[in-house]
Amino acid sequence: MEQRQESGNRLVLLAALAANLGIAVAKFVAEGITGSSAMLTEGFHSVVDSTNQLLLLYGERASQKPADDIHPLGYGRELYFWSFVVAILIFATGAGVSVYEGVRHIQAPEPIEDATIAYVVLAISIILEGASWFTAMREFSATRGRLGWWQAVRRSKDPTTFIVLFEDSAAIFGLIVAGVGIYLTHVTHDPVWDGAASIVIGVALAIVAFMLARESKGLLIGERADPALINAIRAAFTMQDEVTAVQEIVTVHFAPRKVFVAASVDFEDRIAVGAIERLIAQTEAALRAEYPQIASVYIKPKAADPAV
Repeated sequence: MEQRQESGNRLVLLAALAANLGIAVAKFVAEGITGSSAMLTEGFHSVVDSTNQLLLLYGERASQKPADDIHPLGYGRELYFWSFVVAILIFATGAGVSVYEGVRHIQAPEPIEDATIAYVVLAISIILEGASWFTAMREFSATRGRLGWWQAVRRSKDPTTFIVLFEDSAAIFGLIVAGVGIYLTHVTHDPVWDGAASIVIGVALAIVAFMLARESKGLLIGERADPALINAIRAAFTMQDEVTAVQEIVTVHFAPRKVFVAASVDFEDRIAVGAIERLIAQTEAALRAEYPQIASVYIKPKAADPAV
């Protein structure tokens, strides 16, 4: 299951990278011919998206490095770090350049020379972005189960797929806005519409960047495991006759499919230390067999608070 998800993530990233590289070249060529500010903005947008996919591919690979003495839990959070960097790049480069180009074009408007080229490039770009979006949507739908879209994003511990999905959605929106801006400029002969389209694209990218940064920040700081897994851990111990109470369970994702678990468990006083060790080992093995995402388990025998 884990290998299939990793393969799916890589497919999503490679599909998005291939689409964005081709689209970026086409947009810059179209901008050189037409002089459209919106097309220039879209070209930068595609370059930023391509860079983002390369960073996420690197993060995916780096996160697979095995644990060592310096990083005893492994390098899983490499992916979370690069996801946060991607969000910053979208805001600083994508949104910033778009708004700057739009304002500059409004202050010093330039007429569009040939709108036909721009329309052709926009149509091709929408088709390619749509193919990338469909691939990301398919992978995301396979993992979200019955959860709603936003709820699935909030609960997801793997940012790769939903980042590409957000990027592609913003890209398709930007292409439509760019097309509207070029059309209005062409019809009204007022280049201000083209600059305004760039600003709208920039604002949309800023919103997407903010949402991605918030989700990536939560993962980077450390989020708990799914409540269903926490309940399963509690149930696995409380069902044992030798256990009187499970006082505290702490779980933290240190990779998309790796969870650290620590729990304080109160055992019967009459139980020998050796029996407690065997019970913990057996329960841990059963939990790992059912939930392979559990990577590290630490159980602390602790007497219940007499005041409770």
